[in-house]
Amino acid sequence: MTYFFKTLAASLLLAGSVAADGHRNSAPEGAKVYIISPADGATVSNPVTVVFGLAGMGVAPAGTEAENTGHHHLLINTDPGTLDLDTSLPATDEIVHFGGGQTQVTKELPTGTHELRLLLGDLNHVPHDPPVMSETITITVE
Repeated sequence: MTYFFKTLAASLLLAGSVAADGHRNSAPEGAKVYIISPADGATVSNPVTVVFGLAGMGVAPAGTEAENTGHHHLLINTDPGTLDLDTSLPATDEIVHFGGGQTQVTKELPTGTHELRLLLGDLNHVPHDPPVMSETITITVE
């Protein structure tokens, strides 16, 4: 029973959280996140390795409160216009969290064309203000 309550408490702390004043954490001017590889338009085979890049900020695991840091979220075939950027990003097959501070992933993707984009989240998985989001790349998995 204790494990259940600890898990529930942690989930409640992270879910939908924003800064105590109701505002998102600020991103420094010029902060940029990008996909190093694969290149836009690449044809790849499984497993696919995606390498993340970040400039003007640092990477820190989720839950780490440090100014000008965040952690990566990989959006797979996800229109960022459909996301509520004022709350914690959901964890789905299309919104992959890297709360450990990871800077790359090797992942199986279905055969076909995929759009990939990175979105940086703060200590609570909430996008910064303004959002630090990469350009979309399109890859084809054979």
